[in-house]
Amino acid sequence: MPREMIPKTKAAIMNTSMKLAWLMAVAVVVVAMAQESTGHPCGSTFFSALVQLIPCRSAVAPFSPIPPTEACCASIKALGQPCLCVLVNGPPISGVDRAMAIQLPEKCTANFEPCEMAK
Repeated sequence: MPREMIPKTKAAIMNTSMKLAWLMAVAVVVVAMAQESTGHPCGSTFFSALVQLIPCRSAVAPFSPIPPTEACCASIKALGQPCLCVLVNGPPISGVDRAMAIQLPEKCTANFEPCEMAK
């Protein structure tokens, strides 16, 4: 076998190994998210719940004095307490103040139990 072929073969093996490692990492994340989703009664995925709260963007922006709109309150009530708690305790969301998000049910007069903040 010519000497030039050896580095290409090693590179191909390393490339395949990197792809396999990446695939395994993605699989672990998906399994972890699936296990997390079975621990609460929220019927929405994290991302679909987040999309449902788009009308609340201005009310949960850091340092925002804007109260929640009627559309935001309707979204909060439709989403429900379990899904709101999943969002509040989930991964960080750019442009969202969690303390303000957790106050939305009270500001919208939704009769939810308070969310327990994950530590």
